[in-house]
Amino acid sequence: MQQRSHTEPANPLRDLTPAQFMALGGNAVVYIRPIRGDALALMMNEPDFAEDEELQLVVSADGSPLLVADSTEAVEEWLADKNVGIAALH
Repeated sequence: MQQRSHTEPANPLRDLTPAQFMALGGNAVVYIRPIRGDALALMMNEPDFAEDEELQLVVSADGSPLLVADSTEAVEEWLADKNVGIAALH
């Protein structure tokens, strides 16, 4: 009897360089990451975000911000009619 490996297969997106990730195609690939309001305020030069607010940032593969949302549900709703591949980062 053969023993099967119980390891998960490698996710090829985890090993891409930034240049390879960007080459996947602008808005065709996006990633979602949680971000605190204070970090987002610095990144976007907008002081209007509450410091301790947990937000969701959707960014295209080329680094362009696409959406800032207050919940994962809002992100899912926004993505529902988009034709994108998603790589979620934690």
